[in-house]
Amino acid sequence: MTEDTPVATARKGPLAGLLVADFSRILAGPYASMLMADMGAEVVKVEGPAGDDTRTWSPPLRGDVATYYLGINRNKRSIALDFADPDDRALAQELAARADIVLENFRPGSLAKFGLDYDSVASANPGVIYASITGFGSGGGAALPGYDLIVQAISGLMSLTGDPEGPPYRSGISVFDVMSGMQTTIGVLAALQHRNRTGTGQHVEVNLLSTALSGMVNQTSAYVAGDVVPHRMGNAHPSLFPYEPLPTADGELIVTAGNNRQFANLCKVLGVPELADDARFRTNQDRTANREELRPLLVERLRTRGRMEWFRDLLAAGVACGPINTVEEGVAFAEQLGLDPVVRVGEGDPPSVRNPITFSETPTRYDLPPPGLDEHGAELRAWLSAPRHQHEHGHDN
Repeated sequence: MTEDTPVATARKGPLAGLLVADFSRILAGPYASMLMADMGAEVVKVEGPAGDDTRTWSPPLRGDVATYYLGINRNKRSIALDFADPDDRALAQELAARADIVLENFRPGSLAKFGLDYDSVASANPGVIYASITGFGSGGGAALPGYDLIVQAISGLMSLTGDPEGPPYRSGISVFDVMSGMQTTIGVLAALQHRNRTGTGQHVEVNLLSTALSGMVNQTSAYVAGDVVPHRMGNAHPSLFPYEPLPTADGELIVTAGNNRQFANLCKVLGVPELADDARFRTNQDRTANREELRPLLVERLRTRGRMEWFRDLLAAGVACGPINTVEEGVAFAEQLGLDPVVRVGEGDPPSVRNPITFSETPTRYDLPPPGLDEHGAELRAWLSAPRHQHEHGHDN
């Protein structure tokens, strides 16, 4: 142990030297803390005696651990603490007092009885950045359960997803949990910049519903700015055409034309250049309004060849398009592009997906595999039980 970090070897990266006390579980919070850990922050993952629920969310498994858990918990150290136990609670409070960042996603108000709410933590650690993630905020929605699926339903996203004549569908991932994790990271970094200027910490709050309404961008704007209630359109786009899967000789291909030049290039490659000058299709507004007339004309040409042939030729002509891959094929495509999507900490450690940010000077790090429950408990308990130094993370006065 050193005087100013809970581990013998300090981590490197743009957030090196920052200590994150991560009291969150499941997805949004752990994803946020993993992003910070990838950037060099020292993250202490505090789990209850039973561990993070996602450890057992399976299938699939790698060994006896759910791949769900493995995907969002690398670069962290785990300590198991029972807040109902006075000694464990004191250790949790001490960790929060030393931390630069505290992250939690408990039901609003429920941490106060343990002395781990923002006011309690900030009284001992005034420079702390305390980030709370909830489903529906800490006001009128405080009692509502914050599950991503429920937010997808309540926000209106599901009303936009699926076939127009079919039922509403959820997204294939917990999209608002992931987005809330990213928004939390952005908020924490902004609050850190404020602290760098003023020395003052603050409470950062993110909720899934506000994230959803912001993240639905053009669809929510259609209503609030245009008084238009969007509806399900399958794979069609409300404001662009073509911008959807179209059938070829051997499967569907995503074909897009975001402007007149791209549409002209598309028509040229398809062998129907005259369509670009057709009055019905001359502008994007024309093409969108007359999509039912344009679609069969494009499909007639696309059906003459296979999707990968079109993919090659359309890309060469500057027309954005792409095959509809499986996840396996998507990872393989990223590998073909040299994006190195899969990373490992060490031989034998579980592979994971690369952090999407590239830094020219302070690269992201992959130093620690996802921890076992309480894997670092002994060393962290010893560190938290030792006297605190004035220059440690906790900004003591």
